[in-house]
Amino acid sequence: MNDTMIGVDLAKSVFVLHGASMLGEVKFRKKLSRSQFLKFIADQAPAVVVMEACGSAHYWARQVVEFGHEVKLIAPQYVRPFVKRQKNDAADAEAIVIAAQRPEMRFVEPRSQWQQARAVLFRARERLVRQRTELVNALRAVLYEYGHTIPQGIVHLKRIEVASRRAR
Repeated sequence: MNDTMIGVDLAKSVFVLHGASMLGEVKFRKKLSRSQFLKFIADQAPAVVVMEACGSAHYWARQVVEFGHEVKLIAPQYVRPFVKRQKNDAADAEAIVIAAQRPEMRFVEPRSQWQQARAVLFRARERLVRQRTELVNALRAVLYEYGHTIPQGIVHLKRIEVASRRAR
């Protein structure tokens, strides 16, 4: 592993990179498209690549690791205090490097595809449960407008069914 740290600000189409030595000496600043980014990373000697833990960071972490680099993900709230000037992609990339160089910094472990898929399923299930609860509560409120009181809780769903048949 050489002494280079690369901070990457991920965006939808253009990535901004800030390369520095472990002592903070600026080595390069680049703005690259997605395809240019992968080619650039592939051509670099092994380095520490740091990105904010955002929407696509886990995917890009897996891609970068394949080229022999060490990847660290950092939570956005830990980067914000290190932005020196107006917030833009270049300032963010530099702040990512500065934040990552702090010995007390905590990082997020990059997720595997399997871990990401599990998280998607978990969030989808949570959303379905929340929507079901909202719908049952809305139905209880409508039935209350017609004089039917139904206790709270999904276990009373059958009572709602019976009350709604009586309301017809």
